Amino acid sequence: MTDSNRWLLPDGIDEVLPPQAWRAESLRRKLLDLYRSWGYELVLPPYIEYLESLLTGIGSDLDIQTFKVTDQLTGRLMGIRADMTPQVARIDAHSLKHQGPARFCYGGSVLHTRAPNISSTRSPIQMGAELFGCADIAADNEIISLMLETIKLAGAERVHLDLGHVGIYRGLVSMAELSATQEAELFDLLQSKAKADVERFVADNVAAKDVAQMLAKLVRLNGGYEVLSEAKECFKNAPKAVLQALDMLAELGQSLAALYPEVDLYFDLAELRGYQYHTSMVYSAYVAGHGQAIAKGGRYDHIGEVFGRSRAATGFSADLKALIRLASSRTDAPRAIIAPSNNAPALAAEVQRLRAKGEIVVYQLPEDCKSGSQFCCDRLLVIRDGKWVIESV
Repeated sequence: MTDSNRWLLPDGIDEVLPPQAWRAESLRRKLLDLYRSWGYELVLPPYIEYLESLLTGIGSDLDIQTFKVTDQLTGRLMGIRADMTPQVARIDAHSLKHQGPARFCYGGSVLHTRAPNISSTRSPIQMGAELFGCADIAADNEIISLMLETIKLAGAERVHLDLGHVGIYRGLVSMAELSATQEAELFDLLQSKAKADVERFVADNVAAKDVAQMLAKLVRLNGGYEVLSEAKECFKNAPKAVLQALDMLAELGQSLAALYPEVDLYFDLAELRGYQYHTSMVYSAYVAGHGQAIAKGGRYDHIGEVFGRSRAATGFSADLKALIRLASSRTDAPRAIIAPSNNAPALAAEVQRLRAKGEIVVYQLPEDCKSGSQFCCDRLLVIRDGKWVIESV
């Protein structure tokens, strides 16, 4: 790196500049107030922890995304968090040990070794909420509702909600008696939505004809409520857990449709995001103009087991940097009052009073004469008849 390009940031690492930085902070505060109004307690996990704590349970899938460093005090490996969910699970299981349902929210920076796509950041500001200690579908309903309220507060006008259940795939695969290698190959094919390749694979590798037909059908089962009816018929000979998963999706979809009729509901029975750690429901929210999910989550029961306390758990997260792009594209500078730069006690008292009311007051420095500072100063604080008053520019 030369002197001429020392300002460059690493690929995928970005900064938030004015006025977007204030928009991001304002939204962060509003979201935390929203979560608090729903009874969620704020936690502030550390930015770095011992690696084995970050990469347990849900965290095992994050290994490749986690930056590792050596602790100079102990010689042990530490990780810079790539996801705050494992940390919140540790807090619930070990640090707080609440009895009954426990609700936590958070907001903070995470760091990824690689971005999911070329347009994504490697340094998201993760906002989210987790609900522990309730296995009932009511908990999933609450978390998804809070996720939708999060997106609404950010300014999205239309939301598309995808619902899935990893238990359907898990139940069908158990019937197919595939090897670990075969299951991994089928998983990759389903993730890529390669319908012809899925059908070819199950025809070649699944001996039971009825099981092969069910697995081949799975990749095509996506759409509205009609998908669930079709799946009921297609999977009538599947394990009971598969049919129960379909019932859960139907119940949850009906509840969410009643609460949020403006949201487009979509069922995808081959949605396997987070398959290695999610235990049942998975969900993602999309908005027009954003190719990736704007928020996502799911149920990950027993995540706290490695910390000594197995608990039902469900939650969601979203990147604050992505959320602020949902709001109006207007980035007008905030309006401010410009005050003369002098040491008059009466002026200082008036400036303090105005700032306490929420006004932005900028003392005019010599270099501000032309620009009026980075704020749009549309008013002046002037003295008239011995009193400080505000006048329009």
